[in-house]
Amino acid sequence: MTRKNLTIMSHFQRHPLSRRQMLAKCSTGFGLAALQGILARETSGAGAGPLEGPARPPHFAPRAKSVIFCFMSGGVAAMDSFDPKPRLAKEAGQPIPMKIERTMFNDNGNILPSPWAFRQAGACGNPVSDLFPHMRSVVDELAIIRSMTSKVSAHAQGNYFLHTGFPNMGYPSAGAWVSYGLGREADNLPSFVSLRAGGTSIPIGGIGLVGSAFLPAENQASFINADAKEAVANILPKEATPKQRRRLDFIRELDASFSAGIGGEPQVESAIQNYELAYRMQAAVPELLDLRGETQATKSLYGVDSTDKRKAGYARQCLLARRLVERGVRFVELNCNTYGIGGGGAGNPWDQHWQIEKGHGAMAQQVDQPIAALIKDLKSRGMLDETLIVWAGEFGRTPFSQGKDGRDHNPFGFSVWLAGGGARGGAVYGATDEYGYHAVENITSIYDLWATVLHLMGLRHTDLTFRHGGRDLRLTDVHGNVIHEVIA
Repeated sequence: MTRKNLTIMSHFQRHPLSRRQMLAKCSTGFGLAALQGILARETSGAGAGPLEGPARPPHFAPRAKSVIFCFMSGGVAAMDSFDPKPRLAKEAGQPIPMKIERTMFNDNGNILPSPWAFRQAGACGNPVSDLFPHMRSVVDELAIIRSMTSKVSAHAQGNYFLHTGFPNMGYPSAGAWVSYGLGREADNLPSFVSLRAGGTSIPIGGIGLVGSAFLPAENQASFINADAKEAVANILPKEATPKQRRRLDFIRELDASFSAGIGGEPQVESAIQNYELAYRMQAAVPELLDLRGETQATKSLYGVDSTDKRKAGYARQCLLARRLVERGVRFVELNCNTYGIGGGGAGNPWDQHWQIEKGHGAMAQQVDQPIAALIKDLKSRGMLDETLIVWAGEFGRTPFSQGKDGRDHNPFGFSVWLAGGGARGGAVYGATDEYGYHAVENITSIYDLWATVLHLMGLRHTDLTFRHGGRDLRLTDVHGNVIHEVIA
């Protein structure tokens, strides 16, 4: 061995390399790159997410502790639901007297009146169409925003924009931002859950809609499929619990030692904690899904026992959402089940480009009773004041027909609503024109919607940021204003 080699060996004996340094220096750093790739795959799965850090204090006193997001994928027609337009009936079949913006398919027809009558209800007297008779029964709890707008009119981009504030993938979901901002409250469940039941498909855009992107991996959604044999993949124990506990303790010691050796890499810490959360979820998830403790009156209220499989599945999602927020989960997203009518496919079931009456009618049959029941149930348990429900699709639909009896996409003016959690029930904010085409009064945006939701959760949207790519990024990008008029 040469003197030079002995000198090098002596140097490394006095100054040993850590695993991180070795991986970074050897083979021009490809070892470290490979490790990061492996860790990314470990922490980005669609199953149980890693254990989040402890609960963190909000920026100020919150009105809500949890959010339930009822995502109406595909786009609900405002003039058929929460924004009555009598002029459509008066001028039915006539050309719309204004410039028509480019639509998705440019198969534009004449003015199409709503197939459903609107009726006033509640102490507030706000009108809701016959499409949603059950939601009409709780109209006093709804803060309806009739002037929502979006930047995009295609489903995938619209879904990303609604969920992340950006029309393309690679940005954290609203649920991930809430999880990141407030940390974990539940000890044995993740802080962000995406529910499925009744044959639900993932909306167009895929799992990135509920991902954490550049936020820590523990903030992504965990999927719970109530219909599956294993509601969360690989969550059921495969051996006796004491033996499993000893094995996990041993793995934890090894992983902790490894993490210390590479300088406390956050992704390694997330991977370590992932096993711990999964261990606790083994008991928590079966108990969560077991509805035998619910009264028959409660199940009937939601429609869990409906002969309509899709309605029963959505009802189960709503009931599970209540059970999740009871257990401290911060953000729950519900997904619709497809009917495949009028063009509404698996990932965008409200998308009726034809047969709007049949398609919207079938979708409303699925979600109307369960959502109204969720509001009533939360209120009866004293939980509505601290649970914020958000009802929204990625855009609305045109007041003129597509073809004979459908409606095309319309991002220029549509309706969403909030309930509970500090929302001012009975409020109506903003307005569209006489045809329901463009927002013309108190125009709002998706940025404003999430700024308001974060505000009700005790978070300033301008301060909830994460440094990435040399820039402080946030859910509302560089936009957004809290809509104080819909806050009680």
